Amino acid sequence: MAEYILAIDQGTTGSTVALMDACGRLRASSNHEFPQIYPKPGWVEHRLDDIQKSVQKGIDAVLRKRVCKPTDIAAIGITNQRETAAIWDREGGDALNNAVVWQCRRTTDFCEQLKGAGHETLVRRRTGLVLDPYFSASKYRWLLRNTTGIGRKLKAGRVAAGTIDSFLVWHLTGGREHVTDISNASRTSLMNLKSGRWDRTLLDLFEVPAEILPRIVPSSAVLGHTLGVRGLPDGIPIAGIAGDQQAATFGQACFSIGDAKCTFGTGSFIVMNTGDKPLRSRSGLLSTVAWQLGEAGRPVYALEGGAFVCGAAVQWLRDGLGIIKRAPDIEALAASVNDHGGVEFVPALTGLGAPHWAPDARGTLSGLTRGTQNGHIARATLDAMALQNADILRAMQTDLGKRMKPLRVDGGAAENDLLMQIQADILGHRLIRPAVTETTVAGACYLAGLAVGIWKSPAEVKKIWQSEREFRVQMKAPDRRNRLASWERALQRTLL
Repeated sequence: MAEYILAIDQGTTGSTVALMDACGRLRASSNHEFPQIYPKPGWVEHRLDDIQKSVQKGIDAVLRKRVCKPTDIAAIGITNQRETAAIWDREGGDALNNAVVWQCRRTTDFCEQLKGAGHETLVRRRTGLVLDPYFSASKYRWLLRNTTGIGRKLKAGRVAAGTIDSFLVWHLTGGREHVTDISNASRTSLMNLKSGRWDRTLLDLFEVPAEILPRIVPSSAVLGHTLGVRGLPDGIPIAGIAGDQQAATFGQACFSIGDAKCTFGTGSFIVMNTGDKPLRSRSGLLSTVAWQLGEAGRPVYALEGGAFVCGAAVQWLRDGLGIIKRAPDIEALAASVNDHGGVEFVPALTGLGAPHWAPDARGTLSGLTRGTQNGHIARATLDAMALQNADILRAMQTDLGKRMKPLRVDGGAAENDLLMQIQADILGHRLIRPAVTETTVAGACYLAGLAVGIWKSPAEVKKIWQSEREFRVQMKAPDRRNRLASWERALQRTLL
């Protein structure tokens, strides 16, 4: 009986392919990186062919491990870097240009023009997103205006556009399916958050023809079948898709209103389940679709906030200041002192994200004395990572109007026990770290498995989800208030 799920986790720097069994155990995994392209300062591109090859290499490598026969694969789930925009030829599937990556800022001037013309409120009201080059819409416009021969191909109906999930499904199905799931569509600035459909007013605003865009489908549903994929039999259902942060939220079993997860990576991403109605943030957060289970299911919405610099602050201590040799060394160095010793580090190295949205802010390191040691700077860095997240989570609680539940954590820096304890103390909430830390892969597998009946409901998925460790609050409330007040003073100096 086919009881394995193949997951494709297509990320910004590489692609991971993994196999999960019906008990929720990851049985094999393989990652392959691909080149990053920086044509100009602030510009970031990917070659679509490089992405496709990295995925195929991952499929080949996982199958070579002989965990199961290819015919034992019941479904495929996909999770992907969000917002990255791609265009390709419907005849043959060849890329018409490099993909414009979510990090790319080349459309900043155009977005500023739209803001100046008074369109920001419209975009936010219809999409739940801020008007920013981060999202896909302005990237599609740039590609349509800067791709050789695009006019002729548009007239011939040969242009297909989409985020990376769409591109992967196109090739996995031999060009038969041009779809995107609702969570990815919600990150384009072109989907109406209430209707779950492409919005004509927004399409006109960003000059994107509706006919080049994919059909919006649920996150968990059979939306196509494999055709002509090396190593895989034809006919395997492609049954789950979600953007990486939404997949991680599903992989953390955040199925109830108020459930939230924080992914500690280069930056940190916090997503909180807000139920079946979009919640408009009044605190500087994004409203987005988390997932939709089946055609008949209602979309589940979420609030999202991100801090631009999280693990990147540790990299700066290593590469910029040279006070540690390896990123993991920060835990021991920070533990060599009792506390931050009055040192405050606001890591606005690339501006500040949610809930402040201050792109021109710059990092500050303050409170230094003759007694300051490297350990104090290391501890202030870990504190800052936790304090930024606390700002976001307090904003989420304000928007939701209720106290948050224990926070589920994942990502590389979540392995740092000291940081996790600091986070629990500063939040005043319990933290839960999962047994399966590859939460984006897990989410893609759960979504696909639900669609083909490996699991009957999210409740069954929740039964197989397991925690590895919990971090309980140890800091007293007065000490927490003092720590937050010190951070707020440092933050205000940064925002001046």
